[in-house]
Amino acid sequence: MNNDQILRANRQTYDAMADARNPLCQPAKDSELADPLGTLDPLGWLGKSIKGLRVLCLAAGGGRQSSLYAAAGANVTVVDLSPAMLELDRQVAAARNLSLRILETSMEDLSMLKAAEFDIVAQPVSTCYVRNIGVVFEQVARVLRAGGIYVSQHKNPISLQASPESAADGSYPIQHTYYRDTPVPPPKHTSATANRLRENGAVEFLHRWEQIIGGMCRAGFSIEDLVEPVHAKRDALPGSFAHRAQFIAPYVRIKARRQASGGQAASDDGGSKLWIPD
Repeated sequence: MNNDQILRANRQTYDAMADARNPLCQPAKDSELADPLGTLDPLGWLGKSIKGLRVLCLAAGGGRQSSLYAAAGANVTVVDLSPAMLELDRQVAAARNLSLRILETSMEDLSMLKAAEFDIVAQPVSTCYVRNIGVVFEQVARVLRAGGIYVSQHKNPISLQASPESAADGSYPIQHTYYRDTPVPPPKHTSATANRLRENGAVEFLHRWEQIIGGMCRAGFSIEDLVEPVHAKRDALPGSFAHRAQFIAPYVRIKARRQASGGQAASDDGGSKLWIPD
């Protein structure tokens, strides 16, 4: 598939999900909007306040991310490939009297945005939809000011490798190769667990850790924290999403900071220079 075909398939997938009011396309609840920063940032990565900061919600249409950041006082731009997802942002903004800048484009092309325009870039799980994750990181690095924070979530590589369904012994066998540049095949069977892990009809790519973490570093970021949100439950039924999560963390969340120097820094003698946060 060429890039245009990939974009078209993923746009159609999310347009359909938005029209169907998929759980991923639900606006924030009143209880969440009552404490928007606490909802968005339970680990405190963004500090005590983001009021007045410029935030890019990247590949984040659907009305949830944008409304929470705006309710927390940020000046919000939301970018998404899907016009139907962005329509949900417009609806939420009108209903909540929120001011949003809404742009329809791919995460691979942020050319309409100015360099160093944002203080924070927030990206929910979405990098799996592009073949070359490094291009996304380069785009983010360009529009994020030096010292700015990039919070992104990704599908765990091994989660895309493993079967959505449990085997007879309750395990989740590896089905797909790690070193690949072709899309990960869709699940063989439809199930509630498969629907949680994969978006039906979407074209998805597995990115190795060297591409995710190394790619951020090469684009000019320093990694400050990394967590794996816990979705596992001890009493979950075998084959369920929560049971599978006992074996494989489905997602990873990363905090990175834009370096002032751009890409990887080097010491005076040409060796590697390790940046350590205060």
